[in-house]
Amino acid sequence: MRLNTKALVVAFGLLLGANLGYSATPSWWVPKFTFVQPAQTQEEVSFTVQLFLLFTVLSLAPSIVLMMTSFTRIIVVFAFLRHALGTQQLPPTQIFVGLALFMTAMIMAPVWREAMSTAVKPYMNGEITIYEAGRRIQLPFKKFMLKQTRNKDLALFFQISHTPVPSRRIDVPMSVLIPAFVISELRTAFTIGFLLYVPFLVIDLVVASVLMAMGMMMVPPIMISLPFKLLLFVLADGWNLLVKSLASSF
Repeated sequence: MRLNTKALVVAFGLLLGANLGYSATPSWWVPKFTFVQPAQTQEEVSFTVQLFLLFTVLSLAPSIVLMMTSFTRIIVVFAFLRHALGTQQLPPTQIFVGLALFMTAMIMAPVWREAMSTAVKPYMNGEITIYEAGRRIQLPFKKFMLKQTRNKDLALFFQISHTPVPSRRIDVPMSVLIPAFVISELRTAFTIGFLLYVPFLVIDLVVASVLMAMGMMMVPPIMISLPFKLLLFVLADGWNLLVKSLASSF
């Protein structure tokens, strides 16, 4: 006996609909789902807005960490260190990123605590509106970024954006402050990277000169200089000095 596949599917759908309380109809059975319900009270509306803002902040979190904290300077200096040592992919990038994130969390902890106490907690308690919370939460980050940003960089982005210069420094808009802060951080990181390169560059030059004098031109200088650079870095307690210098630079 030949089976009708379409009839079997329809029969199975009708049977499933009957078991779920749906009325059986001769047409194709398609279940109806309602995922979003209209809010009935003000509390439900507030919760929906908070959930929407939470997902928005989570999606922007990488950009916030990169552009408004100490992460940029730290990770760029770590990259300079690896190139100066000539260790290729050691330490791995994941180690550097993890260490930079933990250092960023420690350095930015006072800023985040101030933002929580002055903006987030009052808003959650219903003491201020969401607009006031947004204004207050910017202030700690503005204070931090303004301390690390040069006036020259601020003037550059004021000129590019044709934005009027405010009378007070704290009133600088975030659209101007964030890019100015980033290029100031890059300048500082490159300065630190140059100072890191100098001692290791001297070792490379000395090793290359010795190999040339001995006629060993086929031997890669990096192969000979790498152990000496690692020894210098370890004997000088380089990790302690570097992390301490980076933390104190903020």
